[in-house]
Amino acid sequence: MTRNTVPIRIYLAPMEGLLDFVLRDILTRVGGVEKCVSEFIRITHTLMSEKALLRTVPELAFGARTVAGVPVWPQLLGSDAPCLAENAARLAEMGAPGIDLNFGCPAKVVNRHGGGAMLLQTPDALYTIVAAVRAAVPVHIPVTAKMRLGYHDDSLALDCARALEGGGAAEIVVHARTKAQGYRPPAYWGRVADVRQAVTVPVVVNGEIWNVQDAQAAVAQSGCHTLMLGRGIVARPALARSILAAMGSAPGSIAQPGDDWTWEDLGPLMHAFWQVASTRLEQKQQAGRVKQWLNLLRRHYPEAQTAFDEMRTLVKPGDVDAWIRRAVPV
Repeated sequence: MTRNTVPIRIYLAPMEGLLDFVLRDILTRVGGVEKCVSEFIRITHTLMSEKALLRTVPELAFGARTVAGVPVWPQLLGSDAPCLAENAARLAEMGAPGIDLNFGCPAKVVNRHGGGAMLLQTPDALYTIVAAVRAAVPVHIPVTAKMRLGYHDDSLALDCARALEGGGAAEIVVHARTKAQGYRPPAYWGRVADVRQAVTVPVVVNGEIWNVQDAQAAVAQSGCHTLMLGRGIVARPALARSILAAMGSAPGSIAQPGDDWTWEDLGPLMHAFWQVASTRLEQKQQAGRVKQWLNLLRRHYPEAQTAFDEMRTLVKPGDVDAWIRRAVPV
């Protein structure tokens, strides 16, 4: 496979209801990811308490890093610029290494309240929000932004990116689809190249990267050398390592040529996942989180289908614990 002269870098995406602190912990243990962005913290005219912020980003109590030492940047979502700035300042005081702003969430409830991808219809609002947050946090703490290509269409993509840069965003992640396109394939990585050429700050490509071939195509079409992985790395936990091994490792990467994980390799990771989930999540969430992960693992591991079928009716944590001890290889 072709290796790049510019090192590839990989971030872990923010995905509400999926990539929470439990999976951030587990997936960063595998290696290859150098930065995580938290699920969004919705800001609605309120200065959040430290306790509330720690519920979404508990890593802030531990140096803003996962157990494996990967930094975690809190992500804020909302449309009230002064309030977003106030909350960003509090997060900076709590030790956040950077602040990310969400302008890409396609959820109807979020858009209905003027947040997420809805703001891509008004580039001036993007500028105002980023500028307010940039002014509120110390200069050494970067402010970044995540956007989609647009809301109904991508006609304002370049204007939005320029507005984010103008407001002070140090880096822009582009999910290569519009809000209207949701998560339907394909992702339009080539359009990210247009965004990259419109701004001077680094641009990160995101969306529909499920394997090494997708990563190669995303880099080739977008011109970006930093990728953000979401569902793809949940379905294939060693994906970051495989990409770095194939395309050129970032400094400090532990990836090795031909690196990939079998179902048996995943066993200890799933036991670790259950240990964290069963001790740090509410009981009513625990079984569902295992099923959710297995559901995505089915995309790459045929064995995950059998596992999903075996435990899909389990609800009680004790029953899930017994099943994992019996059925998941160590």
